[in-house]
Amino acid sequence: MSARAVEKGGRRPLAAIFGCSGPDLAAAERRFLAAADPLGFILFARNCRDPERTRALVGELRAAVGRPAAPVLIDQEGGRVSRLGPPHWRRPPAAASFSRLDPRIAGEAAGLNARLIAAQLLDLGITVNCAPVLDVPQSGADPVIGERAAGETPEAAARLGRAACEGLLEGGVLPVIKHIPGHGRAEVDSHRALPVVTAGREDLERVDFAPFRALNRMPWAMTAHVLYRALDEAAPATTSSRVIGEVIRRDIGFAGLLVSDDLSMAALSGGPGERARDALAAGCDVVLHCTGEMAEMEAVADACRAMDDTAWERFQRGEAARRTPAPLDVGAATARLESLLEGGP
Repeated sequence: MSARAVEKGGRRPLAAIFGCSGPDLAAAERRFLAAADPLGFILFARNCRDPERTRALVGELRAAVGRPAAPVLIDQEGGRVSRLGPPHWRRPPAAASFSRLDPRIAGEAAGLNARLIAAQLLDLGITVNCAPVLDVPQSGADPVIGERAAGETPEAAARLGRAACEGLLEGGVLPVIKHIPGHGRAEVDSHRALPVVTAGREDLERVDFAPFRALNRMPWAMTAHVLYRALDEAAPATTSSRVIGEVIRRDIGFAGLLVSDDLSMAALSGGPGERARDALAAGCDVVLHCTGEMAEMEAVADACRAMDDTAWERFQRGEAARRTPAPLDVGAATARLESLLEGGP
């Protein structure tokens, strides 16, 4: 069977990633996923009650589509965007914690933190982390990014974002750089409304695009539900063929798998199916739907196609970049990280 084929009789999976409603897979969800055959799945806090149950859910999801290596995603950035937390899991610090450290130790700390996150995720069977956040926050922006940002300047975002990516990769987990081409200027939360950015192209190139250009060889990236007047006056990046084709692919040079941000967010217009069609038509390789709402997932599945040759090849390149983790002394690594966060040598 060629590299373009998949395990399931040579049929490509649907160009979609879905969530589910709770800590156990319902029978209706299992039937839907088996029929739709999405590329993968995403977990939230509502799905993760304890390690044993979460591992079981991951296994159920993969069994539903008959692909033992189907990607399972999570947003484990640290700080307030941590789907795993006490009492069963360590809650990582927010990304901004590392940018406040002495630059001589910040990279080590960011990388070590990501390596510890990867160990937690891989223990549960989770193979893709939607992090780091490479958006560069600007004055007057909505706090939706804030402490989530890897750095407050393009240079710091690129340096610490790369350290986080390397830590995840060393731990066998693929990073997702987000939110390309940059969410740092958004004056409203894209979960609630469509942000409109009026900055000129030169400023966007110099600040917003720079960290993504520096990390353009990473395996996955997630789009921003942001409208940039200088790039496309009508459509946000997720549904703009101009932004995806001319900016993300050509100017930034991102060559990996491009996944939309959550289709359920209020920044996008139209119904779930229309949003999915628009994102795929614009150039997203895969669409993401997170809520676990069955009617919405059915509409998205009906609107999606199987992954095409280009999207599948991008996905396969990402899988080829996956590393087998070396053994990690979690206790020693945690102690070292705590020392670094306290400013130690």
